[in-house]
Amino acid sequence: MENLSTFIKLQQFWQQGDAVLHSVTLLLLLMSLFSWLIILDKTITLLQTRYILRKMLESFWAADSLEIALQKLLQRDKSHLFANLASDAIKAETAWEGHHVSGIAAKVDKSEFIARTLQQSVVFAQARCERGLTLLASVGSTAPFIGLFGTVWGIYHALIALSGATQIALDRVAGPVGEALIMTAAGLIVAIPAVLAYNAITRANRLILAQLDHFAHNLYAYLVGGITLHGHHLNQPTPPYANSAHHSETPNGL
Repeated sequence: MENLSTFIKLQQFWQQGDAVLHSVTLLLLLMSLFSWLIILDKTITLLQTRYILRKMLESFWAADSLEIALQKLLQRDKSHLFANLASDAIKAETAWEGHHVSGIAAKVDKSEFIARTLQQSVVFAQARCERGLTLLASVGSTAPFIGLFGTVWGIYHALIALSGATQIALDRVAGPVGEALIMTAAGLIVAIPAVLAYNAITRANRLILAQLDHFAHNLYAYLVGGITLHGHHLNQPTPPYANSAHHSETPNGL
C-alpha cells in the first residue's frame, strides 16, 4: 500500500508539472541512466582485471615464446590494456628487426623506437581507462543544480497560482512546494552515486595504470636487452625464451 501511495503521489506530481518540470525530470533520469551504465561497465572491467592480473602476467612471462605469451594475454585480458601494450611492443620490435639494416629505419635507435611505442601505448591505455569519467564528473557537478532549478521553477508556479487568492490556505501551498522539493532530492540522488563512483574508479584506474607502467618497463627491458627483471612487485618467473635472446643493446629506460 505504501508503494502504491508513493506511485500515486509521483503521478500527481508529474500531472501537475509543466513542460519545464517534465524536461528537468527526464534530463535527470537520462543522466542517472547513463551514469549507472558507465559505473557498471567500469566496475565489472576493473574487478575482472584486478582479479586475474597477477596470474595473467605470470602466465605471460612463463610462456615458451612471445607469440604464445601474447595469445595467452589476449585471451585473459578483458580490459585489453595489457594485451594491446604487449602487442604494440612486439610489433614495434618486429618492425625494427625487419627494417633496421636499410632505409630510414637504419638510423633509428631500437631502444628509443620501442620506448616511444610503449609510451604511446600507455597514453592510449590511460585515455581508454578515463573514457566515461568526464560524464560522471559532469553529472556529479551539475545534477544538484538541475534539480534545484526544477525546485525553484515548481515553487515559482505554486506562488503564481496563489497570487490571485484572497486567503492563503496552508494545504494549497504545502502540496505544490513539497512536490517541487522532490526535484532537489532527485538531483542529489543522481549526483551522489556519480561522484562516489568517479572517485572510486579514478583510484582503481591509477592502480591499474601503475601496474601497466611496471609491465611496460619489464617488457622494454626484455625486448631491448633480453633482460628479465627479478625482484619486482609481481615476482614474475624468468621466461624460458630469455636465455635465447640475441639482443645486444643496453636499455636506457622509458
